[in-house]
Amino acid sequence: MLGLAAAGVAGALVLTACGGGSGDGTSADGTVTLKLVAADYGDKASNSSTRYWQDVAQRFTAANPKIEVDVQVINWNDIDAQVKTMIQSGNLPDVLQTGGFADKVADDLLYKAEDVLSESTRANLIDTFATAGEVDGVQYGIPFVSSARALFWNKDVFAKAGITEAPKTWDEVKAAAERIKAEVPGVTPYALPLGPEEAQGETLIWELGNGGGFTDAKGAYTLDSKANVETFDWLRSNLVEPGLTYANPAATDRKTAFADFAAGKAGMLNGHPSLIQMSKDGKVDYGVAPIPGRTGALESTLGVADWMMAFKDRGHQEEIRAFLDFAYDKENTLKFDETYNLMPVTKDTLAEMTGNGRHKDLEPFFELLPKAAFYPLGDTSWDAVSAEIKKSGGTAVGGDAEKVLGELQKKAEDAAADR
Repeated sequence: MLGLAAAGVAGALVLTACGGGSGDGTSADGTVTLKLVAADYGDKASNSSTRYWQDVAQRFTAANPKIEVDVQVINWNDIDAQVKTMIQSGNLPDVLQTGGFADKVADDLLYKAEDVLSESTRANLIDTFATAGEVDGVQYGIPFVSSARALFWNKDVFAKAGITEAPKTWDEVKAAAERIKAEVPGVTPYALPLGPEEAQGETLIWELGNGGGFTDAKGAYTLDSKANVETFDWLRSNLVEPGLTYANPAATDRKTAFADFAAGKAGMLNGHPSLIQMSKDGKVDYGVAPIPGRTGALESTLGVADWMMAFKDRGHQEEIRAFLDFAYDKENTLKFDETYNLMPVTKDTLAEMTGNGRHKDLEPFFELLPKAAFYPLGDTSWDAVSAEIKKSGGTAVGGDAEKVLGELQKKAEDAAADR
């Protein structure tokens, strides 16, 4: 999925049980060690998610002395591959927090959400996100954080280029980028990250702008639709070949694009709320606007949720429930959301963030989220398809878009058939 935030430095916290015990993580004195694997939302060691989970794990164990937590935090570039290896080797975690869940459901690896969350915690989840966690009407994915995408633009760069407002159409994006290239040397006019970190996100944003997308109304994959091919042809001809973005977008990750914008080295890009604090830290005077489409600003945008899920392999259902109920307490979810300037998935944290006056900068995103378009999260082949898009989808902007998207379509159809 979703990943939502820039890839950071991988870190790990290990809180191990003492003494010998069984292979399921239960020690001789009955202490259970849960294995938690989580994605890193930080962009440097000092704000790595390791610090957050270290604090949660320590406080949880203090309150539950017979349950310890072994926490491993992995950066977004590597987490999918490492989790796949864990599953193949039979070294499954008890709890995983990452971008997708449906493929694990297809392999019958996960507990139902109702099996590992108390009734009060389930009731506190925002309904639309809880529903998005369902496969065939049963919830397995537990939403962890949410986000929406919007256009960020550097007001100072735009002013130097003689531009007074954010573009609303693709042609206006091109025109603004041309002005920036001519008038503001050393700045990438449009930061287009189609590298493996999150090619699927940037791809879908642009395809939505041309009436395309990953699936049709019936849920069938449409990766090589005429509209999608036209989208990549436009990007190549109008942004890449004229030198208005990176020389090789397919090798450029979102982390790089966000860092460039926060350093005043990019004129505009599609971003999510974590870029707000990065921009403030870099003293960038930024604006936020709806994402431009081919003929006008989009009424919908890309919405993303990242997910928590619980594996059945080692048992520990009751211990997992205790940990997840603790992790979803408002104190913890509010701290995470505010640390990374992300949007909540629980009702009490949403009420706090909209009512405490500290999050005016998130209001444009709160407004966009109800109309957001999502990845086909409930399709059990989506994780496999997403991984393929990450690997090669961005190359469609540098060569034969019809061929690249056609190959992806074939892989998507094969993945769907296998499920």
